[in-house]
Amino acid sequence: MTDSDTITGLLVSAVESTWAAIRSRHPDVPEVVLTVGSGSIGSDLTLGHFAPNRWVRGEYELHELFLGGEGLQRGAVGVLGTLLHEAAHGVAVTRGIKDTSRQGRWHNERFRALGEELGLTLEHHDKIGWSLTTVPDQTRELYRDELEELTFALVAYRRSEPGRRGGRKSNNNGLSVECNCGRKIRVSKTVFETAPIYCGGCGAEFSAESEPGGGDSVQIEFTPVSSR
Repeated sequence: MTDSDTITGLLVSAVESTWAAIRSRHPDVPEVVLTVGSGSIGSDLTLGHFAPNRWVRGEYELHELFLGGEGLQRGAVGVLGTLLHEAAHGVAVTRGIKDTSRQGRWHNERFRALGEELGLTLEHHDKIGWSLTTVPDQTRELYRDELEELTFALVAYRRSEPGRRGGRKSNNNGLSVECNCGRKIRVSKTVFETAPIYCGGCGAEFSAESEPGGGDSVQIEFTPVSSR
């Protein structure tokens, strides 16, 4: 067995054990396929995401849990926060709750309630809603064994992609968004992300048609260890 195999094996084992512990305390957290890769492609740093029905096993579909390798440098508590954050998205999928909009970037009050149910403290951000995540002391104590295993396993992390501050490319096609009554409009990504757009018919907020579930992304300037 090579050193890289040992590092990968320890990481996967610790993360899967932690996810199993979360599921044992919260039965609506679903089974997932774990993937680890680059979280620094694009303008934001992605610490993790939960993507519904991305994998197929026989006749069954499985959800995906992604961890950005760059976020591993935040340590065991930071990784636990990311796992609990994505577990909250998983609970939303299990219960059929719409907890995000704007392609999974905006985290609403329903997500805040789910995150608090799983033991997180959530703070509000103007651009991404109730997404800034902190693991309080009582939750750290609850997952003390898992934090010890994560600490032992987190011996490496991924460097950010070079030149990742280059900014976003323009998209002239815009986004197709839909409200609860089925009306669809197309708007630019910049306009859509500036502020919520509401339907004059049903009063609901327009949301992007793609990317159900939610991701755990942060702008590079606010990635403290205690967040998400």
